[in-house]
Amino acid sequence: MKNIRNFCIIAHIDHGKSTLADRMLEMTQTISERKMQDQALDNMDLERERGITIKSHAIQLEYHQDGQDYIFNLIDTPGHVDFSYEVSRSIAACEGVLLLVDATQGVQAQTISNLYLALEHDLEIIPVLNKVDMPSAMVDEMAEEVIDLIACEREDILLASGKTGMGVPEIFRAIVERIPAPKGDVDAPLQAMIFDSVFDKYRGVIAYYRVKNGTLRKNDDIIFFNTQIEHTANEIGVLKMEQHPLKEVKAGDVGYVITGTKSSKEIKVGDTITLRDNPCDNAIQGFEDVKPMVFAGLFPIENEDFEDLRDALEKLQLNDASLVFQPETSVALGFGFRCGFLGMLHLEIIQERLEREYDQNVLTTVPNVSYFAYTRKGEKMIINTPNDLPDFTVLDYVEEPYIRAQIITKPDFIGPIIKLCMEKRGILQNQVYLTTSRLELTFELPLAEIVFDFYDKLKTISKGYASFDYTPIDYRQSDLVKLDVLLNGEAVDAFSSLIHKDKAAQFGRRLCSKLKDILPKQQFKIAIQAAIGAKIVARETISALRKDVTAKCYGGDITRKRKLLEKQKKGKKKMREVGNVQVPQKAFLDVLKLD
Repeated sequence: MKNIRNFCIIAHIDHGKSTLADRMLEMTQTISERKMQDQALDNMDLERERGITIKSHAIQLEYHQDGQDYIFNLIDTPGHVDFSYEVSRSIAACEGVLLLVDATQGVQAQTISNLYLALEHDLEIIPVLNKVDMPSAMVDEMAEEVIDLIACEREDILLASGKTGMGVPEIFRAIVERIPAPKGDVDAPLQAMIFDSVFDKYRGVIAYYRVKNGTLRKNDDIIFFNTQIEHTANEIGVLKMEQHPLKEVKAGDVGYVITGTKSSKEIKVGDTITLRDNPCDNAIQGFEDVKPMVFAGLFPIENEDFEDLRDALEKLQLNDASLVFQPETSVALGFGFRCGFLGMLHLEIIQERLEREYDQNVLTTVPNVSYFAYTRKGEKMIINTPNDLPDFTVLDYVEEPYIRAQIITKPDFIGPIIKLCMEKRGILQNQVYLTTSRLELTFELPLAEIVFDFYDKLKTISKGYASFDYTPIDYRQSDLVKLDVLLNGEAVDAFSSLIHKDKAAQFGRRLCSKLKDILPKQQFKIAIQAAIGAKIVARETISALRKDVTAKCYGGDITRKRKLLEKQKKGKKKMREVGNVQVPQKAFLDVLKLD
């Protein structure tokens, strides 16, 4: 065990984690030159196309130094704020981290956020300045930022380049010398924490775990501690570029187990594996449950695809433990699922993965967040959809979730950023200059205000320089109202939203205007209205498709034409009473792109 090192790489998005991991794989000859490609650990098409890591990837490297053979278990993690749950799971399986900072961009919001996760687990931190070979690298300035951040010495900071491989041997030496070997008792009852799982359509659920104590052997009868479900370990082993089967996996190792189960409910991420005949006394602690931030309804385009969508979501949940869902129904869209996501990028990725991997085309409702509603009798209700909100005659008040947002930017953009946050009902808490050219702004903001387009607007006004990260803080009382959209007097529940009273009328006008452009004309007039309770706050009218009934009249008295027009008018009136407005699927998607 003294020659095992478990560590992960954490950094802000685009600071070069996957590129550095590529060089580590090359230098330890874990992957042959013939098979080498950029982002070698990112095995999803989506990850390669977007150049981002979506899922953590574990791999075992063999390293030789000073006559000793070492085993490194490396976990490459995502950098985007929406995938921080993947990072927290990876950190729970490690003793140390490589904290990567881009020498051209410096410390960013997600760097700080991931660093705090590592400090909470009391991990050894090795600071690395990456991309030092670039002409725009500011090594001395960025080194000062890192020293301020983690209070280390200048000589503790390693200089590296993921592209050229410069500094990687020094990183390997630092991993051996600074990161402690895992602690654990090989002879104690088995305790292994599941930190990830994937679904293979031929082999079923494959669980990835870190063994804290004991030994797991092939064909052992195992039991999952929290669910109390028993299975046989049909195949165990370690993770190299491919799965590498072994007869046994001991304390300190990271490995995989295949039990042959096809049921996604049986294996939970964060659970503890132990032996049926010699179980451990308690489960491994220190693993957090996922807290979804954004909720949206996913509905199949055809109602008969409902069960297929359920299967696809269950399999996807195994590959992405931060996805949560439950069934719901909508008058407009039929049967579907209420899904919880960590952010808008996460929602987008799930939608795309459903389409590519499971051939499921889905409709998404307007994303919103979860609220607490209190009735006049003092009852507390969780509000996940606008339709859950009780009638205002029994409603006392509503509480909405607030977050603490950290924005790191250049001083040039401070005015527009503060203006943007104030428009989003933000409260400025703190303003700190990290260096002369970079400052950190701390705001308290309602989560609902950042769900839609906050991140995009922030990047636009700061010319891509500002970085953003947030943590939930509490729920606060707020003046929220339910805004309904009526088509010819009928409410369409898929367009309903909960919104702050001051912004409701303006949002209603934009929504009606957008729908007027999207909805096709019918044979009758369509009234599009936005309403708060019984009060109409905005209205647009789509005029009827008009057939020219007077075309056949050439000459003759005007009364003849008038008679035909009156007859048409009566028919239109009758049609409007029975006419049902057809809403195309494109309308639901276009409303999401409301600017």
